[in-house]
Amino acid sequence: MASLSMFGFVALWSPYFLAFLLLITCLYFMIVGPWRTRFTKEGPPTRKQKAYFVAGIMLLYISFGSPVDLLGHLIFSAHMIQMAILSFMAPPLLILGIPNWLFERLFEIRPLKAAVTFLTKPLIAVVLFNSLFSFYHVPFIFDLANSNALYHAVITTMIFVAAWMMWWPLLNKMPGWQSLSGLKKIGYIFADGALLTPACALIIFAGKPLYATYYDPQMWMKSLALCVPAGTLASLDLTGPEMFFSVPLLYDQQLGGILMKIIQEIIYGIMLFFAFREWYRKEQEKEKLETVASPQPSES
Repeated sequence: MASLSMFGFVALWSPYFLAFLLLITCLYFMIVGPWRTRFTKEGPPTRKQKAYFVAGIMLLYISFGSPVDLLGHLIFSAHMIQMAILSFMAPPLLILGIPNWLFERLFEIRPLKAAVTFLTKPLIAVVLFNSLFSFYHVPFIFDLANSNALYHAVITTMIFVAAWMMWWPLLNKMPGWQSLSGLKKIGYIFADGALLTPACALIIFAGKPLYATYYDPQMWMKSLALCVPAGTLASLDLTGPEMFFSVPLLYDQQLGGILMKIIQEIIYGIMLFFAFREWYRKEQEKEKLETVASPQPSES
């Protein structure tokens, strides 16, 4: 099989995207560090919060800056790993990594607060994310998005924002913003998993390759042009994805759908564990308070 090194350093490691993410990370540490007193009287975020934020940024880079991004334009299964990272891994870590006071400052921008308030309503958030994800993987839309840099950037950004809104009701700790608790969180997670199942099932059980991006040589080259410099791409003698992955296209497509569903179920399973544990703990505390508050039988 051919080596990815033929595409060059820029295509493999996306230095401009890396520089952008490093700038965001530096800005974060400046705001929560030396500049913090300009925004709040609260203390700095914990080490765990900082670690969450850095991990979220690293996952964004792995998804759309490392060789995984190039592989996502070569084979469908790598694309689905990208989408799993973008939707189910990076957003929750970033939410957990940003302190409440920074969110409060951001929400002083009224249009932003109004938009977030609306888009994080549980029903809207879960339907919006799963609809956008499923819409993107309609073959015609997918092929169109992967043949145009602007369309690709817009739709992946929309999915990332929708994923952030979807995770918000589960993870945010801001007073007055916690719209889900207890068993409602558990129901929300089950609903979220169920809504994505039809899209994954259609991909897994399709009887033929669905996406021209991977089986049509011209569409495949257009997709590669989104991450490979034009000069480098013109100098290469490429025939198709089989140069880099010996698995048939249909099997690669099925593998992509399976990987997406497995990753989603693992992450949602972890969330279910924490949601159930939180609900159980609160129920135990409630029972203790009721026991203490209830009148004791008097001795005769």
